Amino acid sequence: MNNFISYVFLGITLAAPIGPINAAQLDKGIKSGFLHAWFVGLGAIVADCFYMLCVYFGLVHFLEAPILKLFLYLFGCFVLAYTGIESLSTAGKISTNQFRNRESLRKSFSTGFLMSISNPLSILFWLGIYGSVLAKSVQTVDSSQLIFNSSAIFIGLFIWDIAMAGLASTFQKIIDSKFLTLISYFSGLSLIGFSIYFGFEAYKMIF
Repeated sequence: MNNFISYVFLGITLAAPIGPINAAQLDKGIKSGFLHAWFVGLGAIVADCFYMLCVYFGLVHFLEAPILKLFLYLFGCFVLAYTGIESLSTAGKISTNQFRNRESLRKSFSTGFLMSISNPLSILFWLGIYGSVLAKSVQTVDSSQLIFNSSAIFIGLFIWDIAMAGLASTFQKIIDSKFLTLISYFSGLSLIGFSIYFGFEAYKMIF
């Protein structure tokens, strides 16, 4: 159960950094309501699922190779550290002045999907982060447990999606610069913490 919760927390942490998806969700929620904000995040999650499946079916059979596992740990460490530091450096600089017109739910969904699928960091993210999770899990668990852990990550993504949509549409008064800055700092520090973990795993393999 603790392992499951840690993967749920990883999913929340990965979704929390203030970026284009969260900016779009905030504006959709404030301007068009909960469903529009939720569908933006849902589109991004579908794009994430596409990348996760690409990594799973393309790399999972080669993860036993020590050199590949080392690469995935190092790559995951780099991507997490970069994302965490970027989240800390841009804390409080978010803008919600996009997508002012009311649109259909389909348009909101496609906005989130295209913003995520076209982001080069999304590819690096899933190759590095999810690849690192696979490299760690494949040593100790079977395929069903691996799917269970992956599902936990997506539960975390869904939790953050619903939370962002709810905050943006219902609690507009508390979504101010101080609140967003606090989220950015917490998320950034958490990502750096996971980066240190993956870096330590790589260190153990080398030495």
